[in-house]
Amino acid sequence: MERNKIVSQHYFKLIAASLLVGLSSALLAFTLKHLTEYFEHLLFKTVSNWYTPAFILLPTIGITAIYFLRKYVFQNRRNKGITEIYKTLDQRKDHLPLFKIPSHFINGFLTVIFGGSTGVEVSTVVATATIGNYAYEKEFSARMYKRELICAGVVAGVAILFTSPLAGWLFALEVIARKMRKSLIISCTASALMSWGFIELFDSETILHRPVQDWTYAAIPCFIILSILGGTLSVYFTLLVTRMKKLFSNISNNFIRVNLGAIAVGTMIYFFPTLYGDSYHGLREILSKPLVVPSISLFFLLAVSILKPLAASLTLGAGGDGGVFAPSIVAGAFLGLMVAFLGNTYFNTDLIPVNFALIGAAATLSASLYAPFTSVVLICNLLPSGYQLFLPILACCFISYIVAKLILPYNVYTYDFYLSSKTSP
Repeated sequence: MERNKIVSQHYFKLIAASLLVGLSSALLAFTLKHLTEYFEHLLFKTVSNWYTPAFILLPTIGITAIYFLRKYVFQNRRNKGITEIYKTLDQRKDHLPLFKIPSHFINGFLTVIFGGSTGVEVSTVVATATIGNYAYEKEFSARMYKRELICAGVVAGVAILFTSPLAGWLFALEVIARKMRKSLIISCTASALMSWGFIELFDSETILHRPVQDWTYAAIPCFIILSILGGTLSVYFTLLVTRMKKLFSNISNNFIRVNLGAIAVGTMIYFFPTLYGDSYHGLREILSKPLVVPSISLFFLLAVSILKPLAASLTLGAGGDGGVFAPSIVAGAFLGLMVAFLGNTYFNTDLIPVNFALIGAAATLSASLYAPFTSVVLICNLLPSGYQLFLPILACCFISYIVAKLILPYNVYTYDFYLSSKTSP
């Protein structure tokens, strides 16, 4: 009886702490998301209207600022992405230091607004995980609940970024916790409920605005082809990220390392402005156009789907902050639009472009994260009525996931941790 009472008290403390962590993480994610969106749009429009060659130098400004902040403010302590969370969970004596909150917040913000071709998702995930770790260190709940509070922070961060508490809940359990137990479900659910309330009150607008249309069984063969291509694209992205990090870590001259990657990214942005920042703006623009010649070209769709992972890899290699979320979504969406364009233009099919953009984004993200369930829910919440495509998205996420595992039988984060431990100074 006494033991049951103690357990109940622990759970009550865990729920209270998870709600507090969820609220704090929601505020952080909301602030980073909207500040980044505002300044990214402002800088992009200003340069577009003023002097487009300036795009070549903009990423250098952001990544150079990050370099000096890291050196003089954060005392040469590096950010290593989600692998930092894995390390602190797997080695319980290690903690996420509190500086990770401002470091990832500022670095993610500077990377994206100056055109670095990633997104703020991973910056948000690590910063919100640090909030959960801090709550654990301050003993806001029982000392056994470190993983639970870290996951509570991650739930809220992802939920706010994608206006989907369920996506945050699944991501925390599928990708971060990598296990299931009662206490994890309690903490993640409490944080998801807090995030849901926050979204309903302050931020329910989806990233994309074009509604999906009904799909037909005739499109299934094309969905399967797209899934295989999406899995292959994710492997290409994974290899680019790991190879670029290794390549740039071998460059001892800081000036060369920063400028080599940043100017390469800026040059790609100059020729393909869609690659600027997280590229959601470019995806919205392309979805608003008819997918026919001459308003769009096959070369453009192919170029963006291939160059977005390359630009993201160069951004990360040069020292920018970010991860695979936005690049995978955007590259996959353009891949899906390319498949629809090919089918409609050359094979007289009647494929619906927005549906294929969503399927392509889901397939590529699922294979990149090795998280099919998270990817299904997250992509369905990118735009209104996305759940009309739930079944094909679910099937395509698992197909691409299997394809990626067959081609590259290890997880991007596991391999990234290996490289980080071998190459970081």
